Amino acid sequence: MNKEVPVHILEKYPAGKRDGLIPILMEIQNEKGFLSEEVFQEVGRYLNIPANKVYCVATFYDRFRFKPAGRYLIQMCRGTACYLSGSTTYLDEFVRQLKVSPGGTSKDRRYSLEVTSCMGACDSAPVIRINDKIYSRVTPEDLVRIIRSLKEKTE
Repeated sequence: MNKEVPVHILEKYPAGKRDGLIPILMEIQNEKGFLSEEVFQEVGRYLNIPANKVYCVATFYDRFRFKPAGRYLIQMCRGTACYLSGSTTYLDEFVRQLKVSPGGTSKDRRYSLEVTSCMGACDSAPVIRINDKIYSRVTPEDLVRIIRSLKEKTE
């Protein structure tokens, strides 16, 4: 196996069984931080699925990343409820203050900023996820505190 694909993850799933695809990709990303082209090829070979089909499945889901993320992965929900609650303004503030573009990683690799279509927490809009912490019903004052906290942690 290629060093991109941890053998201990594949060993949990039977070779050639396609229903292991998403769990395998999730575990690899959790360990490696992102999914590379080599991962698609190796997992495809293991499950007997063409690499381009593995890639197509991975690109369908918002949770998969295809390049290394920054130390802080900021995910801004842009579902209808969040959008109507001002998530666009919040997104613009992250871009302005942290110098990171949506879909990108800052030059110092401290921050990655992603826009997601929905986080499934519409009753708590607007919602922001930073790494594994969820911020719900975010107000402009909360956003100021969140950004200040991120900057303090990385200085």
